[in-house]
Amino acid sequence: MRPLVLRLHFHAGLLIAPFLLVAAASGLLYALSFQAEKVVYRNELEAPVGERVLPLAEQVDAARRAHPDATVTAVWPAPEEGATTRVLMTGPQVEEGTSLAVFVDPYTARVRGALPGYGSSGALPLRTWLGEFHRDLHLGEPGRLYSELAAGWLWVVTLGGLLLWIGRRRTARRAKALLLPEGGPRSRRRTLSWHGSVGLWASAGLLGLSATGLTWSTYAGENIASVRERLGGATPTVSAALGATPAGGDAHEGHGAHHDPAAPAAGGTDVGVDRAVEAARAVGVDGRIAVTLPTDGKGYVVKETDTQFPVHLDQAAVDPATGEVLDTLRFADHPLLAKLTRFGIDAHTGVLFGLANQLALAALALALVLLVLWGYRMWWLRRPGRPVAPGTWRRVPVPLLLPLAAGTALVGWFLPLLGLSLLAFLAVDATRSAVSRRRRRIAGTA
Repeated sequence: MRPLVLRLHFHAGLLIAPFLLVAAASGLLYALSFQAEKVVYRNELEAPVGERVLPLAEQVDAARRAHPDATVTAVWPAPEEGATTRVLMTGPQVEEGTSLAVFVDPYTARVRGALPGYGSSGALPLRTWLGEFHRDLHLGEPGRLYSELAAGWLWVVTLGGLLLWIGRRRTARRAKALLLPEGGPRSRRRTLSWHGSVGLWASAGLLGLSATGLTWSTYAGENIASVRERLGGATPTVSAALGATPAGGDAHEGHGAHHDPAAPAAGGTDVGVDRAVEAARAVGVDGRIAVTLPTDGKGYVVKETDTQFPVHLDQAAVDPATGEVLDTLRFADHPLLAKLTRFGIDAHTGVLFGLANQLALAALALALVLLVLWGYRMWWLRRPGRPVAPGTWRRVPVPLLLPLAAGTALVGWFLPLLGLSLLAFLAVDATRSAVSRRRRRIAGTA
């Protein structure tokens, strides 16, 4: 079994390593971009502390006056003293999938700037560019295949490397040989020691990145979402619909107190964003929040956006005509699988544990870069030899080969790009094995 794992780890690492290297390098830059944004966009993000915070309505009006051709869709009140309020807008000049984030001084209602914003984390141009490069190399949907291939193979090479390293060192008298790299002169042995030790320390994080990264992928992501939905792990949403409650009961029965929504008053009466925020605070939706403005048939939605653990992600919907709470949704009432998915994604994107999360991501990305480079160095020092001859899978006992093949087929179906690339690898390996046997036969008859 070890020769098969060794051959798979060697060739998968050799061929997939370029994708892993790009993903790791771009991920490293992305992890550092959180702190870089605070410096690059300091003028937009910060404001001198004043005597009192103005009503949100005045701040929104200031954004509207600065951008009269755009439409306000949401407001992110200043989360702390010295920070600006973010008014999100859309319009003909705003790129699809992004918002125009207008930064307003909450003490003076002066507009301090406007930048394109992306996603629920409020990524600004620097982080958005790096995030898209990490995800699809700025090639759109075709580019996402690279990241899915990298994430799909990352767990394979990580587990294979663990098995090889632990198996190689199982007879060592001290754990030091397993956990710490060797010293001594530069050699392939020392490079292998660094490759194995660092890989061991980074393995848990790399497996986590692989699992969470696949949730965004094109093909595997669809399968993961389907499984989550079948297991009841879909993320619920607060009901902000105006009018009578649909037949069959509440959309979020058990998520909190509900009121019979009243239809908006004639003339489109609106209590205003400040009243909506007050109503949400009265039911415990407070702290760092985002307010989505009413649209046709829907009321205000006030969401807590504190994704840093322990998270605060409760939501409330408010009737714009009366200021009454239509529905509440507590994060504590989310299905366990939905919570775990949220935690995993937030950890992958560097927001679950704040700066510590971002530093951990940077360390993992740097470790992966080094593992790839060390792997190539070992290959270069070994050349022209090869660790295991082609056709190794033929020597696996049938009682072990059959369940292994069945499990591999199941994984390949669930992770299609991994499955297709593995088939290509097996086809190349079988071809090389056949060519090698033919050459030996010819040499034997010569």
